[in-house]
Amino acid sequence: MNRVLWLVQTLLAALFLFAGGMKLVLPLDALTKQMPLPGWFLRFTGTAEVLGALGLILPGLLGIRPGLTPLAAAGLSVVMIGATVLTLLAGGGLSALIPATVGLLAVFVVYGRSATPAQESARLDPSLADPR
Repeated sequence: MNRVLWLVQTLLAALFLFAGGMKLVLPLDALTKQMPLPGWFLRFTGTAEVLGALGLILPGLLGIRPGLTPLAAAGLSVVMIGATVLTLLAGGGLSALIPATVGLLAVFVVYGRSATPAQESARLDPSLADPR
């Protein structure tokens, strides 16, 4: 399960780094032609996507505050809910399945990387681990 989660996290991070990076690099008039949203909001979304992508990978990779990974995934799932709604409002129909699927993958990471209190206690004190 850990390998599947890492695979999904890596794919999501690559996707969000690309999408967010484009929102930060492209000129605002080119962005607003594609999406009927204010330029400042697109820049904000791009920043959130890039930071979320880093939050999917860096905490687990560096072993520093791994509890941030499910929070980053939760934030990205909220972004994808907004993307799905905007796609549906724009008359996207079936194309709304793409952001919805990405959002579901982010929710999968939230679920897979969220530790229950018993798991967190066992991680902090291995003597509390279930011997099974």
